[in-house]
Amino acid sequence: MRTSLCDRFGIEVPIFGFTPSEHVAAAISRAGGMGVLGCVRFNDAAELDAVLSWMDENTDGKPYGVDIVMPAKIPSEGTQTDLNELIPPGHREFVDKVLKDLAVPPLPDDTDERAGVLGWLHSVARSHVDVALNHRISLIANALGSPPVDVITRAHDAGVPVAALAGKGSHAARHVDNGVDLVVAQGHEAGGHTGEIATMVLVPEIVDAVGDRAPVLAAGGIGSGRQVAAALALGASGAWMGSYWLATQEYLQTMPESEAMQDALVAATSADTVRTRIYTGKPARLLKTRWTEAWAAPGAPEPLPMPLQNLLVSHAHNRIHAAADPSVVSMPVGQIVGRMDRVRPVADVMADLVQGFDETVSRLDKLR
Repeated sequence: MRTSLCDRFGIEVPIFGFTPSEHVAAAISRAGGMGVLGCVRFNDAAELDAVLSWMDENTDGKPYGVDIVMPAKIPSEGTQTDLNELIPPGHREFVDKVLKDLAVPPLPDDTDERAGVLGWLHSVARSHVDVALNHRISLIANALGSPPVDVITRAHDAGVPVAALAGKGSHAARHVDNGVDLVVAQGHEAGGHTGEIATMVLVPEIVDAVGDRAPVLAAGGIGSGRQVAAALALGASGAWMGSYWLATQEYLQTMPESEAMQDALVAATSADTVRTRIYTGKPARLLKTRWTEAWAAPGAPEPLPMPLQNLLVSHAHNRIHAAADPSVVSMPVGQIVGRMDRVRPVADVMADLVQGFDETVSRLDKLR
């Protein structure tokens, strides 16, 4: 399973694993892929700096990347206090009522509660770039498409390629025009922020749109070697996987109280997701639970725009996480969740991907 990206990035297989867990990202890199650490959970640049120092020391010298959340246009923004004042009281009352109806208990008094995620703010995302470029990263990916051109230039000056997610061929072409080196074609079935076009249709569309100007990674609905082979057959140069790493043992090393979330994922089918704006304010695919159903019920308010929606639900997310009830989990995940039938080590997942790919290519060879 070698493509041009293996030589370009010094990796053994063209599998790029996006994850909010540094332990998972490091394990992916050690297993021969490219672990990509999601930075949006870090409100404090110093915390990210410490985690990337850990990554530097725990990837056996192998490459890893970071993923930021930064719009191409610089928006106006305020402090967290200013932003909280923009949240309508009715929305807060609705959240409180839902938590009560779902029997989600208050947080214990001694809980060190994480504030709303500020990584959605442009200024915080820029601080993530500042920190990351002081470490030995091999890739900066942006979940919201092309970062501003000056950020791309800074990365290139540091010798770091830039990747951008795209949900349409026209978006991908624009990303490359802006200087992006690698396009992630993320289909409708993917977890988190995602568009309207399915992976099977989107990948060749984006491959054709960018031509030989940039390699393409396929994302959305990939959790087996067969699906990696399909991605390469569609013209991609590799696979970008996110959801599948949520059901790994290493994830619990970063977030040890996530057993309920993993139980919910393992029990889910491919039909148990929903695309909604209740997580961040932008359309994102989540696990379907009693929490998501409450927001879809008659009388529920419309989600707020980013970043207000995440600030609105951040306390609720903390309470839901602490409650450890699989039926109310709030977690972005793709339709590939139906294949996540157990929790296992990252190395085992990688080995199965490679074996499944080899078996698929061998079977296809016999059809000629």
